[in-house]
Amino acid sequence: MGGLGRICGVLSPVVTPFDSELRPDRERFVRHCRWLIDQGVGLAVFGTNSEANSMSVGEKIALLDALIDAGLPPARMMPGTGCCAFTDSVELTRHALRRRCAGVLMLPPFYYKGVPDDGLFRSYAEIIERVGESDLRIYLYHIPPVSQVPISLALIERLLQAYPGTIAGIKDSSGDWSNTQAMLERFQPREFDVFAGSETFLLATLRGGGAGCITATGNVNPRRIAELARRWRDPDADARQAALDTVRTVFQQYPMIPALKAAIAHHRADPQWATVRPPLVELLPLQQSALVQALESAGFSMPGL
Repeated sequence: MGGLGRICGVLSPVVTPFDSELRPDRERFVRHCRWLIDQGVGLAVFGTNSEANSMSVGEKIALLDALIDAGLPPARMMPGTGCCAFTDSVELTRHALRRRCAGVLMLPPFYYKGVPDDGLFRSYAEIIERVGESDLRIYLYHIPPVSQVPISLALIERLLQAYPGTIAGIKDSSGDWSNTQAMLERFQPREFDVFAGSETFLLATLRGGGAGCITATGNVNPRRIAELARRWRDPDADARQAALDTVRTVFQQYPMIPALKAAIAHHRADPQWATVRPPLVELLPLQQSALVQALESAGFSMPGL
């Protein structure tokens, strides 16, 4: 990672295709990631929408290797490496570092609820100390609606003081703009990059000095989201944001991961893409039809797929 520069703009928590035996499908995965890079977004593989916590450490390592060995640029990658067991986080993080990824996106250990900041600090500290590399760049992952384990401003402050440079930023998926704004205002003077967890807050985040967004719908609407990130100072930025919000609203009417996969399956004419791993379930046929119709009504397309 050393010397690669800080990652910014738009990243997609890449959905993971599975074959008929529910194994990760490397060929489909590489093809989709290549399309995303061509559309102008980075790859936050093994995020929430990747079904990452339904995959083993070995499966994730194999997929990351498949991407990089296929020639995709690790400088555009921020793999998720946060696991409940800090030893798993260490293994994944070390591998991402060896493969020269731009950074890692790290959930807190999320199984035990109500843990104090002291415990979360110890978890992150153990990972950082055991990895033991000065070029490690960690982006914290704050998603309390799912993890139920929040990353407080006080914990961020403590981590930044203990590990300046290593703690590189955060993805705020709280869905609470006031929380993102508080992060921007408190940490902006330092090298701490704030990413919104949805393109809904992309324009506001960039105007507030943030780095961009890491967003589920980056899987299906990447070019338009990336265009707003590049042209957020243009006079039509608010109209672009509104158009993105229209598409986002359609997807939010359904369980997000099955809906993303259903859209890809439709536009690729590849039904296998709709497959999700248990405990998730695919959209029903009527739901898939309604999703496609609503997207068509919104003028949605996936050019170059």
